[in-house]
Amino acid sequence: MSGRTERGAKELDLQSLRHAIARYSRSSVTMRPHPKPQPFPLDMLTVNRAGPEQLSRQLYHGLVAIIRSRALPPGSELPSTRALAAELGLGRNTIVAAYDQLATEGYLANRQGARPVIVDLPDGPRETPAEEPPEPLRSPSLRGQQLLSQPYHHGRPGHVAFHPGMPDAGSFPFGVWGRLVARRASHGGETLFGTYDVTGHPALKEAIAGYLYSARGVRCRPEQIVITTGAQAAFDLLARLLLDPDDTVWMEEPGYYGAKAAFTVAGARILPIPVDQERGWRLEHDPEKWEPVLGQRSCSNKESDAPSFSPRLIYVTPACQHPLGITMRMEERLRLLDIAETANAWVIEDDFDGEYRFQGRPVPAIQSMDRSGRVIYVGTFAKLLFPALRLGFMVLPPELAGRIVNALSTTGQFAPLLLQAALADFITEGHMSRHLKRMRRIYAQRRQLFRDIVTERLRDEITLSPAEAGIQVVGYLRDGIDDIKVSQAAAKRAINVSPLSKYFQNTAPTQGLVLGYAACDAAQMRDGVERLAAAIGETLG
Repeated sequence: MSGRTERGAKELDLQSLRHAIARYSRSSVTMRPHPKPQPFPLDMLTVNRAGPEQLSRQLYHGLVAIIRSRALPPGSELPSTRALAAELGLGRNTIVAAYDQLATEGYLANRQGARPVIVDLPDGPRETPAEEPPEPLRSPSLRGQQLLSQPYHHGRPGHVAFHPGMPDAGSFPFGVWGRLVARRASHGGETLFGTYDVTGHPALKEAIAGYLYSARGVRCRPEQIVITTGAQAAFDLLARLLLDPDDTVWMEEPGYYGAKAAFTVAGARILPIPVDQERGWRLEHDPEKWEPVLGQRSCSNKESDAPSFSPRLIYVTPACQHPLGITMRMEERLRLLDIAETANAWVIEDDFDGEYRFQGRPVPAIQSMDRSGRVIYVGTFAKLLFPALRLGFMVLPPELAGRIVNALSTTGQFAPLLLQAALADFITEGHMSRHLKRMRRIYAQRRQLFRDIVTERLRDEITLSPAEAGIQVVGYLRDGIDDIKVSQAAAKRAINVSPLSKYFQNTAPTQGLVLGYAACDAAQMRDGVERLAAAIGETLG
C-alpha cells in the first residue's frame, strides 16, 4: 500500500470514529444550554420535621418531583446549598445530602465552582390514564405458561384437618432442635456461612448414608448423596438434567402431581402406569391405549413424527404409593427393573412416607436391588420432621453424582449449611430415631381413631382405603358426589382436603378425598369430620 493510500485510510478511520462519537453524543443524556432563569418553585417543597422520614429524604423526593414534572426546565440551576438551607430553615448538610443523592442517580450534573444543573432526561414510561385499560404484558414463553398452569396444594395455617401428608409439628422436639441450631450457629466456623459443600454438608451426607442402609436397605456412599431443598426441588433438577423435549416418562396414575408438573414443564410426554388397590401397578404396554396421551402438546413446541412409547424415565412411589398408600410387590419391582434395563431408562424412586408403615417393618428400597446404576432414590425430611425445614436428598448413581455440582451451581438449588449441620447432629445423636419411634406409635393410634370416626359418621358417603402405610388415607366417595365440589365446600369450613380426581391426568378419574390425619388430635378429628359431613351435605343439596 502506498503512503498516500495509507494516509487516506487513516483519515477515513478517523472520520468514521468522529461520526461514531457524534452519534453516541446525540444518543446520550445531555444538558441543554441554560434556559431563561425561572423562579425556583419553593412551594413544591414541603418538609415535615415531625415525620418518620429523614429530612434529607423528604427534600430529595420533593426535588425529584420538581425535576420529573419539569417545573424547572432542563439546564436550570438549583439554588446554592446555603441559599436553599436558609429558605427552608434546614442545616446545610441536609441540602448537601439531598443534592449528592440526586447527582449520584443522574438527576443533576455537578460543576466545579458552580451550582448544580438539572440534566435533560428522557421522558420515560408514560402514565396510563385511569380510564384507559393497561396494555397487556408480553406473554410468558410456552415453558413459562406450562409452569404457571401447574397444580399445587400448600394449605393454610391452622387448617390441619385434614391436610394430606402433614405431620404433627406439635410433637416435634423443638427444644432439642433449637439447641442444636444455636450450637452450630455459635461454633460452626467459616465452613457453615459460605457457599461451600454445594452437594451437601459432609456430616449430614454421612449420617443419611448410614440411616438409609439400616432403615431402607439403600446401598450408597456419602459421595452419592446430594442434599436438596425438598423432594420437589430434586424432581425439578432431575427433569431438567435427564429429559429432552418429547422424551417419554412413565409415571403412576393416580400419581403425585408435583413430580408430573416437573416432567411436563421439561417438555416430556407422560404415559400413565395405572395403579389401583386390587391390582397394584399394571406395567403392561399397550401403545394403542396411550395414543391420545401422546397427542398432547409438549412445551418444546416441536412436532414429533413418531413418538416413542419406550420410557426415558420411570417415576414410582413403591414404598407407599402416592396417594393410594399401597406397597409395590416384589414381582412388580423386578418387572419394573427389567423394563428399565430393556429401555435403558432412568428410574426415580420417590420414597414417599416409606418410614410410616404400621404392619411389619418398612420394605427395602428398589435402589437396593439395582445393579446397573439407573435408580435415583429421592427422600425428604418433611414428613419425618416438619415441612418448613425444606431439606431433602437424592442418592445418585456414581457417574451422575461426580458431575452434579455443575448443575447445582447453575440452578442454585442447594440448602443452607447451618440447618444441614444441625440435622446431622439430630441424626447422629439419636434424636431422630427416638422421634420417629414415638411418632409411629402416635400415628398408629390416630390412624385407627380416624378410621373409627369416619366409618361411624360417614359410612354412607365415604369408604376408606385399607392401605397400611403413610400418614394419609384415601376416602372413596359414593357415586354421584363430586370431590372437587366437596373440597371447595370443606375449604369454606376451614377443612383442608385434596380431591382424588386431581391425581388423575390421563385416565378417567376416581372420585374421592385424600385425607391427612396425622396432625389432628381426637378433638380436632371429631370436629373436622363433622365439618366435612356438612360440606358433603351441602354438595348433595
